[in-house]
Amino acid sequence: MELPQHWPLPDATELLGDVLAAYDEPTRRYHDRRHLTEVLDRIEELRAEGEHFDPLTVTLAAFFHDSVYDGERDAEERSATWAEDALGTYLDADAVAEVARLVRLTETHDPAPDDRSGRVLSDADLAILAAPAERYAEYAATVREEYQHLSDEEFRVGRAQVLERLLEKESLFSTPFARISWEAAARVNISAELETLNTYLSTDQ
Repeated sequence: MELPQHWPLPDATELLGDVLAAYDEPTRRYHDRRHLTEVLDRIEELRAEGEHFDPLTVTLAAFFHDSVYDGERDAEERSATWAEDALGTYLDADAVAEVARLVRLTETHDPAPDDRSGRVLSDADLAILAAPAERYAEYAATVREEYQHLSDEEFRVGRAQVLERLLEKESLFSTPFARISWEAAARVNISAELETLNTYLSTDQ
């Protein structure tokens, strides 16, 4: 489905254009319009598999979750703030607050067990980890390109730490469908990337 057809606010086409323009910024390699499309597709997949959540706020949170992305640590917070500033014209205060909460959740991907919307958004955002090997390799390469300001060694150390923390989690995913369908493939991909990084790091010493 094309991105404008996912957009749930027909009266906010100018805002949609601004959000999509942010995903089209030339500095983005992974966190671009393709990533947004994949997240939205995974949300639809989870809904088709019987997950219950609020589609309006989850879909809007997906659109905004990487609307600000520049490699800095507070990108999720700035994305959430943009959502808060922009959506008040179209939604009530509770809905705006929920969208912003969900956007902030994508910094940790650690939703509470009873947070149905948070679980769906988190799993959809992390679903790339379970992609076929060729797509996963492309994802990993484009993440590296987004950190061009780091040396190879600096990036490898930081990336390895991220991957190790993921593997330490009891489960990468929160919804039953994702755990059954995506968990094993994600762990294979992460382990393979980590092994490659550690090989390079051992030769850097």
